[in-house]
Amino acid sequence: MNRHDVRLVQQIMGYPCVSITLPTHRTAPENRQDPVRVKNLVREAVNRLLNEFPKREVEPILISLEKLAEDIDYNYLLDGLVLYANQDFSRSFVLPFTVPERVVIDDTFLTRDLVYALNHTTRYWVLSLSEKPTRLYEGTLDNLVEIQNGNFPMEHTMPGGSQSLPGGRGIRKSAYRDEYHRKFFRQVDSALKPFMDTDRLPLIVVGVDRYHAFFNEITNYQDIIFGRITGNHDTTPAHELSKLVWPLVQEKMAEKRKQMLSELEKALSDRKVATEINDIWRKSLFGRGRHLLVEENYHFAARLDETGQNLTLAEDVTAPDVIDDAVDEIIEAVINTGGEVTFLLDGQLEKYQRMALILRY
Repeated sequence: MNRHDVRLVQQIMGYPCVSITLPTHRTAPENRQDPVRVKNLVREAVNRLLNEFPKREVEPILISLEKLAEDIDYNYLLDGLVLYANQDFSRSFVLPFTVPERVVIDDTFLTRDLVYALNHTTRYWVLSLSEKPTRLYEGTLDNLVEIQNGNFPMEHTMPGGSQSLPGGRGIRKSAYRDEYHRKFFRQVDSALKPFMDTDRLPLIVVGVDRYHAFFNEITNYQDIIFGRITGNHDTTPAHELSKLVWPLVQEKMAEKRKQMLSELEKALSDRKVATEINDIWRKSLFGRGRHLLVEENYHFAARLDETGQNLTLAEDVTAPDVIDDAVDEIIEAVINTGGEVTFLLDGQLEKYQRMALILRY
């Protein structure tokens, strides 16, 4: 699940859109209850649809819900599950974080939990370099999911890969092999672009030394490479690779938090910081935010005044005019205007009212 997925779901409109969310379990014996809970929630959604519409009118949705439930592999669930279905679209997401149990039927899909995860969970890309094939993984906490679209996984089909190298007197095969490897990794770098354009997350690169060297020569993403793991992992399953990657990510995140606190102090002395939530709100909407720092569990339910410029704390979060979490809105605004977001541990920004925005100017 990445920003591209969420934006795709958010673009779909038209009543009825059915959203089913529930917490799930990774291991036995707890996961034995998951099929029953899914079945009960699907039945609830079906009954609610049939109470409102003739069966013939909503039959495509009923079929989609049943198919989504049938296709779940209960041996490989994580901490949460989301099912979406309407007349023209259906998809499920396995989530590495828990979500509440509910059935929602509305004119749009319920994506609040996905947006929260995108904004508040440690996420990153893992690129495993290989001739057969290079794989891209989406990392969320200690979980890796392989991307299987947008040209990934990618095989080296040129000479030196699945094709033989040219031969004959005077031909330096090693030079040909190296040049075709560079060409292949340029293709890999180009295939990364749509993912990085949508979700410019830290990148961990995995591979043998020579593949690292080739990729470093040609990549446009040197500035976001967060770390490197050396070794041949052509056949390493995602769950095993995650055991190597996650400790490195944790180490790098700790380093980044320390670095960002230093940058915040410098920006403060340069008077390029906003720390009051209304000031942060306005400056983030106008694209002035270069880097937002926010504590992991900071939330702010708010009302906007008629100017749209000022937030006030809302006591009743269920009221229709209340923004569920203004922090999420600020995060989205910073990201959408090309800024970055770093989450710090609770208490690290206490003297800044739990959030600070480093400004571009």
